Amino acid sequence: MGKFSATVILTLGAHCLGAETAFAACTPGTVELRSATGSLMRFTAEVAGTEAAREKGLMMRDKMATSAGMLFVYQQPEHAYFWMKNTLIPLDMIFADATGRVTTVHSNAAPMDETPIDGGPDVSFVLEINGGLAARLGLAPGAAMRSDAIAQSGAVWPCESP
Repeated sequence: MGKFSATVILTLGAHCLGAETAFAACTPGTVELRSATGSLMRFTAEVAGTEAAREKGLMMRDKMATSAGMLFVYQQPEHAYFWMKNTLIPLDMIFADATGRVTTVHSNAAPMDETPIDGGPDVSFVLEINGGLAARLGLAPGAAMRSDAIAQSGAVWPCESP
């Protein structure tokens, strides 16, 4: 679905940016994450907001840019299960609730593995990124996700006006 061109702000440079001011506004197709230590990351994400798009996900792709991902958006919170059927690259899956609070991180899901990956209950968003990045960036439960897809009235890290 096209090329990706965003920047992942890695842990070393993130502390200099300031957790609240590094990114001023949410941009469509962008997902930002803030770790518990204050590290900031930005990904350009395709949005899978329909059942058909969520079923297809990142299947049959042989590569993905480091700064890219796919954001799965659910209309209602649910107990989310994923698998890697027909997925050719290892992925990290970052599960978040309706407020954007990260609840579960599954690292390095194995390509082509059909074993269910349990994201837990009350999942509203799942960000898939390249395998191994979550650990390198210090992502863990409790991190905050920011996106224009998250209802801003209850967001743990709301978007600010541009």
